[in-house]
Amino acid sequence: MIEKLVSLKGLVLVAVVLLVPLFALGWLTREDPADKPYLRIVGGGFIFNYRVSDVYYGFTAIVQKPLPTGTIVEAEFEDPAGGTMHTVRQRIGGPEMAKFAMRSPSVRGVEAGKPYNVAIRVFDRDEKHLLWQDDMQFTSQISDAVVPDAPLTVGPGYARNPNAGG
Repeated sequence: MIEKLVSLKGLVLVAVVLLVPLFALGWLTREDPADKPYLRIVGGGFIFNYRVSDVYYGFTAIVQKPLPTGTIVEAEFEDPAGGTMHTVRQRIGGPEMAKFAMRSPSVRGVEAGKPYNVAIRVFDRDEKHLLWQDDMQFTSQISDAVVPDAPLTVGPGYARNPNAGG
């Protein structure tokens, strides 16, 4: 019986000696959630919808740190035609809002290879404190000259638009 206790104690001692350094190594190499940004942009770019003669750009983001319910995300999209920035705002927050997308209004004047700026800001629900901000650029591979001036089709189906010409 004593031999079993000694071997059990020895086994526990060996387990502790092995687990303590592994736990310490894991603790030292962990990612601290406080060091993460609130958002991670996972995709974005330009969308050319030829059928309805629409061009816009935007991004998709993942929430990396919990945001209070009612947090405001604001994105300012550069106007390719040279006008003022297009500001888009969205309230987010809470555990159900892990991923979201934002897009500019319809734009024209997109040039191939030219970068267009987007400024992203996260405010608290009362807009008193700026929680996070980031700037990024999107570049289109094609010009919007390929998009017709009028929609090619009208209505919910594919009826030709009589005003589209050709």
